[in-house]
Amino acid sequence: MKTILGVFLVFILGLSGGNAVAQINDINSAINKAGRERMLSQRMAKAYFQIGQGVDVERSKKVLDASVTAFDRQLVELKNYAPTPEIKTTYVNLEKAWLDYKDYLIGKSPSPENGRKVLALSEDVLALAQQGTVQLEKHGASSAGRLVNLSGRQRMLSQRMAKFYQAAAWGVGDTNGATNLETARKEFNQALKELGAAPSNTAQIKDGLELVKQQWFFFENALSQKGGTDKRPQLAVATTSERILEEMELVVGLYEKLPK
Repeated sequence: MKTILGVFLVFILGLSGGNAVAQINDINSAINKAGRERMLSQRMAKAYFQIGQGVDVERSKKVLDASVTAFDRQLVELKNYAPTPEIKTTYVNLEKAWLDYKDYLIGKSPSPENGRKVLALSEDVLALAQQGTVQLEKHGASSAGRLVNLSGRQRMLSQRMAKFYQAAAWGVGDTNGATNLETARKEFNQALKELGAAPSNTAQIKDGLELVKQQWFFFENALSQKGGTDKRPQLAVATTSERILEEMELVVGLYEKLPK
């Protein structure tokens, strides 16, 4: 299982061949990578909180390190690709917010105090990453681009739910954590229905969405368990959040290939 998840991790982050490591060459690719930045902003915080709790530490460190590397690389690509001055400004601002966030993620040892700062900074980075993704979708102005954004947002929501769960389990969550997790859960469910009804879905996309639904069952069940001192509930969330992310990443890639 560890080996399989390790392979999934490499694929998800685009650290092995194919389109994932290619430079941005069209608007759908840009929307996908912009959306992946959005997801990584949450995934890094999740991994940081898991390390702080001593949950699957070695794998969580690998998730954090690989996510930081991927975020850095894609940010450079998106800044270079930015098709309008407004979008360029968004990514310049994102770079500034990212430097503050990155300093805590890799420059400071996990502690409850630092964890609260990571939680706040992850929200700042997410807001700008979301802004850039929406701007790129509007610039592309296509139904395919909208589906890339919507499906890509599911990746982010999966990690956002896990982030708030792990923050609460570690005792570093804010007063809005439970509400934010429930909001993300509802948004994930609603978007899953919307994606399932998309007229442009291919047979492969439909199969992919069915696998996401199966993983969502396990992930949602893990999220319903209260974090305990034995860390088994936290480990279940850590594991299932990665599995659903892997399946959702595949679906986003299929939407990216739809005609513009």
